[in-house]
Amino acid sequence: MAQLKVENLSISFGGLKALSGVTFAVNKGEIYSIIGPNGAGKTTVFNCVSGIYKPSSGRIFFKEREITLLKPHQVAEVGIARTFQNIELFAHMTTMDNLMLGRHTKLKTGLWAGATFLTRRSRAAREEIRNRQVVEEIIDFLELQAARDQRVINLPYGTQKLVELGRALALQPEVLLLDEPSAGMNLEEKENLIFSIRDIRDDFGITVLLVEHDMNLVMGISDRVLALNYGQVIAEEAPQEVQKHPEVLKAYLGEG
Repeated sequence: MAQLKVENLSISFGGLKALSGVTFAVNKGEIYSIIGPNGAGKTTVFNCVSGIYKPSSGRIFFKEREITLLKPHQVAEVGIARTFQNIELFAHMTTMDNLMLGRHTKLKTGLWAGATFLTRRSRAAREEIRNRQVVEEIIDFLELQAARDQRVINLPYGTQKLVELGRALALQPEVLLLDEPSAGMNLEEKENLIFSIRDIRDDFGITVLLVEHDMNLVMGISDRVLALNYGQVIAEEAPQEVQKHPEVLKAYLGEG
């Protein structure tokens, strides 16, 4: 059964048609990738799903619930988290603090209870301990122990990308949108990322929707691949079929 469905999604920016009738469905437990040349509409799809953009037409469903008009924080609350192509971390905060911010939808303690954090038996203290336990598990999973108490601005770019992935995981989502997760990583970091994405799916049971330019990564990890060009779907098949599809080859390589 499809966990995430996009039906006839269209959106324009002025006279530019960024998406035109895009339709696809992602099944629970899949690693589903979206590819296409620069400007094809890949990140625009993510921005619509995560509530940043409101489509001109079309609908988006998560587990049969329509989420087309939800605000970003509401999309997060239903169980969809994302990373960004350009890192969106709090640079002068530590890795731990950035990951704790990913728990914001799980916080139930009110302002007064949080401000009067007096004993370890208080509700606020118990909640803080529970959330820190989740974050510590993510730090161990992504092997971020060395970066735990460092400010993000002092970390290598590849490590910052992992911190952003960790912040999304801290939400404990059912669907994870990864926008160019390997950008700026070296070969070793990319290889480790492949294992991490597979483990996110296999160990945590999270469905992964991936936008990525590295075709080796896409073809080696995806269950299915959707190809876009000029905001339209040109192919949706298994990785081996998509990479030899004539319209995909034309989009990447030109007429020749």
